[in-house]
Amino acid sequence: MSAGGSGLTGRRVPATVCSGGDRLEEEARHSWRRYVALGDSFTEGVGDPDPRNPGKLRGWADRVAEELAVGHEDFAYANLAVRGRLLEQILNQQIAPALALKPDLITLSAGGNDMVFHGTDPDKLAGRLEAGVELLSQTGATLVLFTGPDWGSTPVLGRNRAKVAVFNENVHAIAARYDAVIADLWALRQLKDPRMWDLDRLHLSPLGHHTVAMLVLDTLGVQHTLQPMEPKDHGETSWGQARASDLLWARNYLVPWAAGHLRHRAVHRDLRAKRPDATPVFSNAEL
Repeated sequence: MSAGGSGLTGRRVPATVCSGGDRLEEEARHSWRRYVALGDSFTEGVGDPDPRNPGKLRGWADRVAEELAVGHEDFAYANLAVRGRLLEQILNQQIAPALALKPDLITLSAGGNDMVFHGTDPDKLAGRLEAGVELLSQTGATLVLFTGPDWGSTPVLGRNRAKVAVFNENVHAIAARYDAVIADLWALRQLKDPRMWDLDRLHLSPLGHHTVAMLVLDTLGVQHTLQPMEPKDHGETSWGQARASDLLWARNYLVPWAAGHLRHRAVHRDLRAKRPDATPVFSNAEL
Protein backbone atom coordinates (compact mmCIF):
# COMPACT_ATOMS: atom_id res chain seq x y z
CA MET A 1 0.00 0.00 0.00
CA SER A 2 1.08 3.60 -0.32
CA ALA A 3 3.20 5.01 2.50
CA GLY A 4 1.39 8.29 2.92
CA GLY A 5 2.10 9.43 -0.60
CA SER A 6 5.86 8.96 -0.20
CA GLY A 7 6.08 6.60 -3.16
CA LEU A 8 7.22 3.72 -0.96
CA THR A 9 5.38 0.51 -0.43
CA GLY A 10 5.27 -1.92 2.49
CA ARG A 11 2.52 -3.72 4.28
CA ARG A 12 3.61 -2.51 7.71
CA VAL A 13 3.66 1.24 7.02
CA PRO A 14 0.34 2.73 8.16
CA ALA A 15 -1.32 5.21 5.84
CA THR A 16 -1.23 8.73 7.19
CA VAL A 17 -4.29 10.79 7.96
CA CYS A 18 -4.32 14.01 5.96
CA SER A 19 -5.55 17.17 7.58
CA GLY A 20 -6.39 20.71 6.64
CA GLY A 21 -3.90 22.12 9.13
CA ASP A 22 -5.98 21.49 12.23
CA ARG A 23 -3.64 20.07 14.86
CA LEU A 24 -6.39 17.95 16.40
CA GLU A 25 -7.03 16.24 13.09
CA GLU A 26 -3.34 15.23 12.94
CA GLU A 27 -3.39 13.34 16.22
CA ALA A 28 -4.43 10.10 14.51
CA ARG A 29 -1.74 10.40 11.84
CA HIS A 30 -0.06 7.06 12.66
CA SER A 31 -0.71 3.89 14.61
CA TRP A 32 2.70 3.14 16.14
CA ARG A 33 2.94 2.98 19.90
CA ARG A 34 6.42 1.65 20.66
CA TYR A 35 9.55 2.71 18.77
CA VAL A 36 12.98 1.14 19.31
CA ALA A 37 16.14 2.48 17.63
CA LEU A 38 19.21 0.28 17.09
CA GLY A 39 22.64 1.36 15.90
CA ASP A 40 25.86 3.21 16.67
CA SER A 41 26.84 6.87 17.22
CA PHE A 42 24.68 7.98 14.28
CA THR A 43 21.54 6.75 16.04
CA GLU A 44 22.76 7.56 19.55
CA GLY A 45 22.89 11.22 18.52
CA VAL A 46 26.58 12.09 18.73
CA GLY A 47 27.05 15.62 17.37
CA ASP A 48 23.66 16.81 18.67
CA PRO A 49 24.33 17.68 22.33
CA ASP A 50 21.58 18.24 24.87
CA PRO A 51 22.66 18.05 28.53
CA ARG A 52 19.06 17.44 29.66
CA ASN A 53 18.59 14.33 27.51
CA PRO A 54 19.63 10.80 28.46
CA GLY A 55 23.29 10.46 27.59
CA LYS A 56 23.42 14.26 27.12
CA LEU A 57 22.59 13.73 23.45
CA ARG A 58 19.49 14.26 21.33
CA GLY A 59 19.89 13.12 17.71
CA TRP A 60 17.60 12.30 14.82
CA ALA A 61 15.96 9.31 16.55
CA ASP A 62 14.93 11.44 19.53
CA ARG A 63 13.60 14.07 17.15
CA VAL A 64 11.58 11.43 15.29
CA ALA A 65 10.21 10.07 18.56
CA GLU A 66 9.20 13.56 19.70
CA GLU A 67 7.12 14.01 16.56
CA LEU A 68 5.59 10.55 16.73
CA ALA A 69 4.58 11.11 20.36
CA VAL A 70 2.43 14.15 19.58
CA GLY A 71 -1.19 13.24 20.18
CA HIS A 72 -0.30 9.75 21.45
CA GLU A 73 -0.04 9.68 25.24
CA ASP A 74 0.76 5.97 25.24
CA PHE A 75 3.69 6.29 22.82
CA ALA A 76 7.01 4.93 24.15
CA TYR A 77 10.55 5.10 22.82
CA ALA A 78 13.81 3.25 23.50
CA ASN A 79 17.22 3.95 21.98
CA LEU A 80 19.64 1.03 22.28
CA ALA A 81 22.34 2.56 20.07
CA VAL A 82 25.91 2.74 21.37
CA ARG A 83 28.66 4.75 19.72
CA GLY A 84 31.43 2.83 18.04
CA ARG A 85 29.61 -0.45 17.74
CA LEU A 86 30.34 -2.63 14.73
CA LEU A 87 27.51 -4.35 12.89
CA GLU A 88 28.07 -7.72 14.57
CA GLN A 89 28.07 -6.06 17.99
CA ILE A 90 24.84 -4.23 17.21
CA LEU A 91 23.15 -7.45 16.16
CA ASN A 92 24.49 -9.48 19.09
CA GLN A 93 23.92 -6.88 21.79
CA GLN A 94 20.84 -4.96 20.70
CA ILE A 95 18.46 -7.30 18.87
CA ALA A 96 17.48 -9.42 21.89
CA PRO A 97 16.72 -6.37 24.10
CA ALA A 98 14.82 -4.82 21.21
CA LEU A 99 12.67 -7.90 20.74
CA ALA A 100 11.95 -7.99 24.47
CA LEU A 101 10.51 -4.47 24.24
CA LYS A 102 7.92 -5.66 21.66
CA PRO A 103 8.18 -2.65 19.32
CA ASP A 104 5.89 -1.96 16.40
CA LEU A 105 8.42 0.42 14.82
CA ILE A 106 12.16 -0.33 14.55
CA THR A 107 15.00 1.62 12.96
CA LEU A 108 18.30 -0.13 12.29
CA SER A 109 21.44 1.60 11.07
CA ALA A 110 24.62 -0.48 11.14
CA GLY A 111 27.76 -1.16 9.14
CA GLY A 112 29.25 2.32 8.80
CA ASN A 113 31.97 1.75 11.38
CA ASP A 114 32.89 -1.56 9.76
CA MET A 115 33.51 0.06 6.40
CA VAL A 116 35.13 3.27 7.58
CA PHE A 117 37.53 1.85 10.14
CA HIS A 118 37.93 -1.82 9.31
CA GLY A 119 37.84 -2.10 5.53
CA THR A 120 35.14 -4.75 5.67
CA ASP A 121 33.89 -6.36 2.45
CA PRO A 122 30.49 -4.72 1.80
CA ASP A 123 28.88 -7.87 0.39
CA LYS A 124 29.88 -9.98 3.39
CA LEU A 125 28.79 -7.18 5.69
CA ALA A 126 25.39 -7.09 4.02
CA GLY A 127 25.04 -10.82 4.50
CA ARG A 128 25.44 -10.38 8.25
CA LEU A 129 23.01 -7.47 8.20
CA GLU A 130 20.39 -9.60 6.48
CA ALA A 131 20.52 -12.18 9.27
CA GLY A 132 19.62 -9.46 11.77
CA VAL A 133 16.92 -8.02 9.53
CA GLU A 134 15.35 -11.46 9.22
CA LEU A 135 15.05 -11.71 13.02
CA LEU A 136 13.62 -8.22 13.39
CA SER A 137 11.15 -8.72 10.55
CA GLN A 138 9.55 -11.61 12.41
CA THR A 139 8.12 -9.13 14.94
CA GLY A 140 5.76 -7.73 12.31
CA ALA A 141 6.99 -4.25 13.20
CA THR A 142 7.60 -1.58 10.60
CA LEU A 143 11.35 -1.79 9.95
CA VAL A 144 13.38 1.15 8.65
CA LEU A 145 16.86 0.55 7.22
CA PHE A 146 19.42 3.16 6.19
CA THR A 147 21.77 3.48 3.26
CA GLY A 148 25.15 5.04 3.93
CA PRO A 149 25.70 8.69 3.01
CA ASP A 150 27.71 9.78 -0.01
CA TRP A 151 31.07 10.84 1.43
CA GLY A 152 32.50 11.54 -2.02
CA SER A 153 33.38 15.13 -1.17
CA THR A 154 35.10 14.20 2.10
CA PRO A 155 38.91 13.83 1.71
CA VAL A 156 39.44 10.76 3.92
CA LEU A 157 36.04 9.07 4.01
CA GLY A 158 35.63 9.59 0.28
CA ARG A 159 37.99 6.67 -0.28
CA ASN A 160 35.21 4.38 0.97
CA ARG A 161 32.65 5.73 -1.48
CA ALA A 162 32.63 2.71 -3.79
CA LYS A 163 32.27 0.27 -0.89
CA VAL A 164 29.41 2.29 0.58
CA ALA A 165 27.66 2.27 -2.79
CA VAL A 166 27.93 -1.54 -3.00
CA PHE A 167 26.67 -1.91 0.56
CA ASN A 168 23.76 0.40 -0.23
CA GLU A 169 22.68 -1.73 -3.19
CA ASN A 170 22.63 -4.71 -0.86
CA VAL A 171 20.56 -2.78 1.68
CA HIS A 172 17.96 -1.99 -0.98
CA ALA A 173 17.78 -5.66 -1.92
CA ILE A 174 17.44 -6.74 1.72
CA ALA A 175 14.68 -4.20 2.29
CA ALA A 176 12.78 -5.58 -0.70
CA ARG A 177 13.08 -9.15 0.56
CA TYR A 178 11.87 -8.36 4.07
CA ASP A 179 9.33 -5.65 3.33
CA ALA A 180 11.36 -2.97 5.09
CA VAL A 181 11.48 0.69 4.12
CA ILE A 182 14.61 2.66 3.26
CA ALA A 183 15.71 5.99 4.66
CA ASP A 184 18.07 6.82 1.80
CA LEU A 185 20.95 8.92 3.14
CA TRP A 186 22.87 8.49 -0.11
CA ALA A 187 20.09 10.33 -1.98
CA LEU A 188 19.76 13.03 0.70
CA ARG A 189 21.53 15.81 -1.18
CA GLN A 190 21.27 18.19 1.78
CA LEU A 191 24.09 16.21 3.39
CA LYS A 192 26.44 17.80 0.87
CA ASP A 193 26.11 20.99 2.92
CA PRO A 194 29.02 21.26 5.42
CA ARG A 195 26.59 22.69 7.98
CA MET A 196 25.01 19.25 8.26
CA TRP A 197 28.18 17.83 9.78
CA ASP A 198 30.04 18.15 13.04
CA LEU A 199 33.60 19.47 12.97
CA ASP A 200 34.95 15.91 12.85
CA ARG A 201 33.07 15.29 9.55
CA LEU A 202 32.12 11.86 10.92
CA HIS A 203 29.00 12.79 12.86
CA LEU A 204 26.00 14.90 12.02
CA SER A 205 25.54 18.38 13.48
CA PRO A 206 22.24 19.34 15.16
CA LEU A 207 21.06 20.59 11.75
CA GLY A 208 22.12 17.29 10.18
CA HIS A 209 20.24 15.26 12.78
CA HIS A 210 17.18 17.46 12.23
CA THR A 211 17.40 16.88 8.48
CA VAL A 212 17.69 13.10 8.88
CA ALA A 213 14.71 13.15 11.26
CA MET A 214 12.69 14.82 8.52
CA LEU A 215 13.84 12.15 6.05
CA VAL A 216 12.75 9.33 8.37
CA LEU A 217 9.35 10.88 9.06
CA ASP A 218 8.79 11.58 5.38
CA THR A 219 9.86 8.03 4.53
CA LEU A 220 7.25 6.72 6.96
CA GLY A 221 4.64 9.02 5.44
CA VAL A 222 4.07 10.80 8.76
CA GLN A 223 2.94 14.41 8.87
CA HIS A 224 5.19 16.43 11.16
CA THR A 225 6.05 19.94 12.26
CA LEU A 226 9.74 19.96 11.27
CA GLN A 227 10.82 22.58 8.76
CA PRO A 228 13.88 22.47 6.46
CA MET A 229 16.94 24.25 7.87
CA GLU A 230 15.06 25.14 11.07
CA PRO A 231 15.98 22.61 13.77
CA LYS A 232 13.63 22.67 16.73
CA ASP A 233 15.26 23.84 19.93
CA HIS A 234 14.98 21.55 22.91
CA GLY A 235 15.55 24.25 25.44
CA GLU A 236 18.74 26.01 26.50
CA THR A 237 21.84 23.95 25.77
CA SER A 238 25.32 24.42 27.17
CA TRP A 239 27.15 23.84 23.93
CA GLY A 240 30.57 24.23 25.52
CA GLN A 241 29.96 21.57 28.14
CA ALA A 242 28.47 19.15 25.66
CA ARG A 243 31.24 19.70 23.13
CA ALA A 244 33.86 19.14 25.82
CA SER A 245 32.33 15.73 26.42
CA ASP A 246 32.32 14.96 22.69
CA LEU A 247 35.95 16.01 22.31
CA LEU A 248 36.97 13.90 25.28
CA TRP A 249 35.30 10.90 23.67
CA ALA A 250 36.95 11.60 20.33
CA ARG A 251 40.40 11.88 21.92
CA ASN A 252 40.08 8.77 24.08
CA TYR A 253 37.98 6.64 21.76
CA LEU A 254 37.64 7.65 18.14
CA VAL A 255 41.27 8.49 17.36
CA PRO A 256 42.78 5.38 18.99
CA TRP A 257 40.16 3.18 17.37
CA ALA A 258 40.79 4.65 13.94
CA ALA A 259 44.44 3.70 14.46
CA GLY A 260 43.39 0.15 15.28
CA HIS A 261 44.23 0.08 19.00
CA LEU A 262 40.90 -0.06 20.80
CA ARG A 263 39.43 -3.53 20.43
CA HIS A 264 39.73 -4.54 24.08
CA ARG A 265 39.89 -1.27 25.98
CA ALA A 266 37.52 -0.67 28.88
CA VAL A 267 36.19 2.60 27.45
CA HIS A 268 34.74 0.55 24.61
CA ARG A 269 33.20 -2.12 26.82
CA ASP A 270 31.65 0.22 29.37
CA LEU A 271 29.49 2.26 27.02
CA ARG A 272 25.77 1.75 27.52
CA ALA A 273 22.58 2.51 25.62
CA LYS A 274 21.17 5.92 26.54
CA ARG A 275 17.52 4.78 26.61
CA PRO A 276 17.47 1.03 27.33
CA ASP A 277 13.79 1.03 28.30
CA ALA A 278 10.74 2.06 26.29
CA THR A 279 9.50 5.16 28.10
CA PRO A 280 7.27 8.14 27.30
CA VAL A 281 8.77 10.88 25.17
CA PHE A 282 9.05 14.29 26.83
CA SER A 283 9.16 16.96 24.16
CA ASN A 284 8.96 20.72 23.88
CA ALA A 285 6.99 20.30 20.67
CA GLU A 286 3.74 22.21 20.52
CA LEU A 287 0.82 19.90 21.16
